[in-house]
Amino acid sequence: MKNGKQMLKIGITGGIGSGKSIVGRLFQVLGVPVYDSDARAKWVMSHDPALREDLLAAFGPETFDAAGQLNRSYLARVAFPDPAQLARLNALVHPRVGEDFAVWAAARAAEGCPYILKEAALLYESGAYRQLDQVITVFAPQAIRQARVLRRDPHRTAADILTIIGKQLSEEEKLARADYVVHNDDEHLLIPQVLALDVEIRKS
Repeated sequence: MKNGKQMLKIGITGGIGSGKSIVGRLFQVLGVPVYDSDARAKWVMSHDPALREDLLAAFGPETFDAAGQLNRSYLARVAFPDPAQLARLNALVHPRVGEDFAVWAAARAAEGCPYILKEAALLYESGAYRQLDQVITVFAPQAIRQARVLRRDPHRTAADILTIIGKQLSEEEKLARADYVVHNDDEHLLIPQVLALDVEIRKS
């Protein structure tokens, strides 16, 4: 921690198709470390021995393939349509990802980073926001987000996207809880917003 200031831990969230990953990459270009919760969750599920055992006990031997790799398509089939199973999966995975983030954040603090970002779609739903000092919400209207996801993920249908949106906290609630908002609605330029936000956060 430089100049005795405590490193800020800031969340970055937004609904599917909002562009939070793009915003995260812009911050990375500015030298800000970004923790990708989705990517790390997959890593932790594959590499944490205790969690592997818990997942096998909860969802059966098909959870991992013959090579020992996480069978994501099987887990998605079993857990996502069933609220009880999804809650069971999240209850196993989210605390372990929280522990992984805490270790990662401590290492970045030791390096003297003024602030870090934790990118997560389910920042509030998972309770991850409790580990953070502030939250950035990336906002785009639902119609734009749906069109983006359909272009990006040809395997998804419009109904699939609506199902995912239905499982996420509403945009109104995310905006109400946000400390900062980045508008990625094809009307506002992203780079000037990120540059201004970086300056503001570094001053705080």
